[in-house]
Amino acid sequence: MKKTVIIGGGIIGLCSAYYLHKEGHDVTVIDQSSMDFGASYVNAGYLTPSHIIPLAAPGVMKKGIQWMFNSRSPLFIKPRLNSHFLQWSWAFNKSCSSENVARSISSIKDINLLSRDLYAEIKEQEGFDFHLERKGLLMLCQTDKMLEEEIHVGEIAKKEGLPVKTLSLGELKQMEPNIQLHAKGAVLYECDGHTTPHLFMEEMIAYLEVSGVTFRKNEKINDITISNGKIISVTSSSNTYTADEFILAAGSWSKLLSKKLGIKLLLEAGKGYRINAKRDLGITMPTILAEAKVAVTPMQGFTRFAGTMEIAGINHDINKVRVQAIADAAHKYYPDIVLTDDEKNDAACGLRPVSPDGMAYIGKSSKCKNLTIATGHAMMGWSMGPATGKLVSEIISDKKTSLNLDVYHPDRKF
Repeated sequence: MKKTVIIGGGIIGLCSAYYLHKEGHDVTVIDQSSMDFGASYVNAGYLTPSHIIPLAAPGVMKKGIQWMFNSRSPLFIKPRLNSHFLQWSWAFNKSCSSENVARSISSIKDINLLSRDLYAEIKEQEGFDFHLERKGLLMLCQTDKMLEEEIHVGEIAKKEGLPVKTLSLGELKQMEPNIQLHAKGAVLYECDGHTTPHLFMEEMIAYLEVSGVTFRKNEKINDITISNGKIISVTSSSNTYTADEFILAAGSWSKLLSKKLGIKLLLEAGKGYRINAKRDLGITMPTILAEAKVAVTPMQGFTRFAGTMEIAGINHDINKVRVQAIADAAHKYYPDIVLTDDEKNDAACGLRPVSPDGMAYIGKSSKCKNLTIATGHAMMGWSMGPATGKLVSEIISDKKTSLNLDVYHPDRKF
C-alpha cells in the first residue's frame, strides 16, 4: 500500500482516486474549489470513441487566426504577450499537421473505448445510479461541404473499426420525429454514449467518502518541497501533506504547479460554455451541430447546449456574446427552439486543459520520481476520465498499463 495525494478533484482526480482505492492505496484528494462546478460539471457528457481527430489538426491554427477577431467563433485564441502562451502557440501551430493526426488516431480511439466501457463497469460493480446511455452521436450538417468532411472522417473511423452510418434528412426525421430540423444530413457514430456529468460526480464523491478516501476541499496548494528529485510534501494555506506518490490532476492549473517542479508542461486553459434548458424540447439524440461546433445532449431532466473553445487564460468570466452564439446555433439547426433569456443568463463555463498537440499528459516526468501527471485532455477529459484513472493506478501500483503511454508522455517534445 502506498500513501497517495491527488491534487485536483475533477473527473480525472476522482477516477484516479477510485482506482487507487481499489488497489488498496491510501488516498487523499486536495482541491482548491468546493468541487461542485467547473469543466467536470458543465461539459457535454459525451463518451466519444468517435472523436479520433485531435484538436491540433491541419488548418486549425489558420482558422484560429481568421477567427481571432470574431468573438462568436467556435475557436477563439486571444493573443497575449506571455512567454508560456507564445511557446504553447508555437508548439500548437507545429502540431497542426497530418503527421500529428496520423499518430494520434488509434491512441485516442483506444483510450476512449476503454473509458466508455469502464463507465459501464463502474456503474454495474458499484450499483451506481448515474445516467448512462449508449445511443450514439449525430454529426448534424447544414451544408454539403460539411457533410462531405464528416463523411470523410467517418470513413477514417470505419477503418479503425468503429460503426458509422451516413443518414439522409429523411432518416434523421425518423430518428428525431418530435423536433424540426434544418439540415442536409448527418453522420451517426453508433459507438458513442452520453451521461449527465454532475450525477456521476456527486455519486462518485459520496462513494469515495464512505470508502475512506480523504477529501480536502477549498485548499490551494501553494508550495511543494522537493529533495533528490522527489516530492517530500505539498503545502496549502492550512495544511502540509506528505505521501509516497503524488498525482497532478489539477486541469488547467497543472502548469502552475508543474512550474514549481521545474517541469515545462505546455498547457492552456480552453474555456467552454453550457446552457441548460430544463424543459422538454423533443430532442432525443446527442448531436453535434457540425458547422457551429455546438454539442447538444439530452440529459436527465434537461437538455444541454455546450460549446466554444476560448483560449484566453485562466478565468471564469462569462462572455455573453459567446453564450448567445450557442443559443443562435441551437435555433439555426432546430428552428422551433428559442433559448430564453433566463436560460442564457444561467449559463456557466469551465476550463479544459489543452496541450499543444491535443493529446493528454499521462505518466511520470523524468524530473520527479514520485509524481504522476494526468492532465491536458482538452475537450475529452470527461470521455477519458475512467481510463486515465485506471492508467494512473496501474503506474503507481507498478503494473503493466492497459494502454501504451508513449504518445501521452509528459516529457514529449513539440
